[in-house]
Amino acid sequence: MITMAALLIGYDLNRPGQNYTALIKEIKALGSWCHPLESTWVVKTPKTASQVRDLLKGYVDGNDELLVMTVTGTSWASYNLSSEVAAWLKANL
Repeated sequence: MITMAALLIGYDLNRPGQNYTALIKEIKALGSWCHPLESTWVVKTPKTASQVRDLLKGYVDGNDELLVMTVTGTSWASYNLSSEVAAWLKANL
């Protein structure tokens, strides 16, 4: 059985005019996902945080920031997120 972890992915692309398309395509390809905030995603994937970081750092520049962390537990709170995002979080965390 494959273990699926929930990973939080956040990024800041610091150079003006950067193309997010390839990065977003890679994030979506990782597994089931939701996009709760502008530069924040939560993904269910069999990959580890380090594996995802290594995969995604090929899509960012050296002056950009990237955070990938495992989400543990089911305690979370939100404000003003879409009903679709809230439903995904409730079903997957």
